[in-house]
Amino acid sequence: MNEPRFGPAGNAESFSAAGYKKSEDAPAWLAQMGLTAYEYQCGRGVHVGAETAGRIGAAARKNGIQMSIHAPYFINLSSEEHERMEKNVQYVLDTARVAAHLGAVRMVVHCGGQGKLTRERAMKNSHENVRNILRALEEERLTGCTVCLETMGKRSVLGSAEEVCELVAADDRLLPCIDFGHLNARTGGGMNSRAAYAALFDLMENTIGAARTSRFHAHFSRIEYNDKGEIRHLTFASDPGFGPDFAPLAEEVARRGYAPTFICESAGTQAEDAVTMSNLYKGATQK
Repeated sequence: MNEPRFGPAGNAESFSAAGYKKSEDAPAWLAQMGLTAYEYQCGRGVHVGAETAGRIGAAARKNGIQMSIHAPYFINLSSEEHERMEKNVQYVLDTARVAAHLGAVRMVVHCGGQGKLTRERAMKNSHENVRNILRALEEERLTGCTVCLETMGKRSVLGSAEEVCELVAADDRLLPCIDFGHLNARTGGGMNSRAAYAALFDLMENTIGAARTSRFHAHFSRIEYNDKGEIRHLTFASDPGFGPDFAPLAEEVARRGYAPTFICESAGTQAEDAVTMSNLYKGATQK
């Protein structure tokens, strides 16, 4: 049976504190910690060269680390402006080219803000933008990296669990990126119990099928929120007043036999907190 993978988004503060300066050193460092995944960050733009990406990818393969990549935050899938729609495609193509050098198997893509659009119109536009992206990837023969649409943390932004599942259900080539901290923030603490996790997985299975649900991509961190949703990412050691809690999620994932990839997005302690997540999952499998 396949097992879940665990790893950080980008490099933890302890990575540089240990004297490392290059991301190509990260896979070996993560493997020594018992981690098996690493998400390269291009949120603020694609600025890494092919040679550097190739060295990171080679180190990942050598150390048994599964690579994923985060596309630029500038993407807005709900836009119907022609220029923005073209830029959406270009951002994804640029990310996919780096992903090929990294050997990344998954690319995380944000949804978009609703703005002055109705929710229905924003979703219609998002479906069209996703189709454009998938068509462009096929035309450029950049299909080795699965596009994962991410649930979002602010209520004014598309990206509820239901919306992401609807978008992903439209094409078998897509996977959801379930950000549990985002969902907890946008629901005012409603994604922080075994029952809530079970209900989410039932929704996913009923919408995109059991096979895709079992291998979903995931982000996890504690997130501070207010009545509008996400404010900022925290650490596992932060004030426990804000969730979500990983232990009941680990139990539900173990019970269902899922094998997702969990990327920890804690604020600076993402590698250490990913180890905690891995240990909680191992403990859940022994219950």
